[in-house]
Amino acid sequence: MDSWIWWLLVAVGLGIPLVITTMPELAMFAVGALFAAGVAGLGADVVWQVLTFVAVSVAQLVVVRPIAYRAMRKGPQIRMGIEALKGATAVVAEKVDGEGGRIKLNGEIWSARALHPEQVYQPGEQVDVVEIQGATALVV
Repeated sequence: MDSWIWWLLVAVGLGIPLVITTMPELAMFAVGALFAAGVAGLGADVVWQVLTFVAVSVAQLVVVRPIAYRAMRKGPQIRMGIEALKGATAVVAEKVDGEGGRIKLNGEIWSARALHPEQVYQPGEQVDVVEIQGATALVV
């Protein structure tokens, strides 16, 4: 049997545990085996095949793996709780000034206070929530 077929079998053999264990490193070794199969198909001897396998696998581990892990760690930013309310738009229900007032935020009535004490917002105006302090929204 030709050596390139053996390399393809190695690639498939590394792909099966990849699917079962979801270890991305196995995919990098499988790609290295595919490159070695290509080199074998071109007629290179075993030494060049092994060197190709090692070089491609190590290059992927050094270059691709850190990028992939950084992207996986970052993930989507999902804001929950009061963090999700920051930046939301609300409608003034009762006059809001530096002392207090009420807004309708996401269908709920919240106590609110103007971020800048001299600012006054009348009922019906739209305001943006800057911060939540306890049960009071600071708005602009």
